[in-house]
Amino acid sequence: MNEHPDDPAHIAVCADCQLREGPMALDVDLERVWQGVTATVWARPLGPVERLAGKFLGSAGLARALVTTPSLVVSWLVASVILLAVGVLATWGTGTPWAALLAPALAGVGLAYAYGPGVDPAFELAQSMAVSDRLVLIVRALAVFGVNAALGLIASLLTANATATGLTLGWLVPMTTVAMLALAAATVARSANVGVAAGLALWAVIVLASKARTGDLAAAIDQTTLLPLYLAGTVGGLLVALWATSGQRERGTQWRLG
Repeated sequence: MNEHPDDPAHIAVCADCQLREGPMALDVDLERVWQGVTATVWARPLGPVERLAGKFLGSAGLARALVTTPSLVVSWLVASVILLAVGVLATWGTGTPWAALLAPALAGVGLAYAYGPGVDPAFELAQSMAVSDRLVLIVRALAVFGVNAALGLIASLLTANATATGLTLGWLVPMTTVAMLALAAATVARSANVGVAAGLALWAVIVLASKARTGDLAAAIDQTTLLPLYLAGTVGGLLVALWATSGQRERGTQWRLG
């Protein structure tokens, strides 16, 4: 940024300085704030994962947006692993597939916190990127879902629930449905917390309703009759999320923090 001299003659001909000095002067130095945002996001050194992502995506900016995804940071991943490990242990001890029941909820929370102000250190920077907000969101959503699906697969193998039906219905389909609907709620409400609440509430209703109908807590992940509903919910959630982010750049300031 070029420095503007504190000189009356310069201020008389400089529109930017007149805005800062006049009756409509802003209380915040936006240039300094913007410098702080960009410096914070871009100051971190280029790591091997980001370098590989940049080559794969063909965009250094998109790669930086991907590696700064809130639900892909190390602390979040460690917490996810611990939660699924507890689910695996509970499954071993009780015979109830707690790991499979926890996985869709975990994916829903991760997707809801994949993008948005208040939870995303790169959100403001993404508003000025050459790529669209929707592209950033899609790349991050695919990465978050892929990581959660991989963790779910590992947990499934550890609980001897890796049959074709178990993987397709017990993990991927319900997980995709909850994740997409949580993402849709977050983008429509412009609040990550709303997305989290919607995803968890939805999965709780499905699990409890299935248990009330069959008497089995695991019915939500092993009843093939639910497959059409899961597929419909997944497609509907994806369409809503894409619609909600179609004009995200123009209305980015309307997001609510957290």
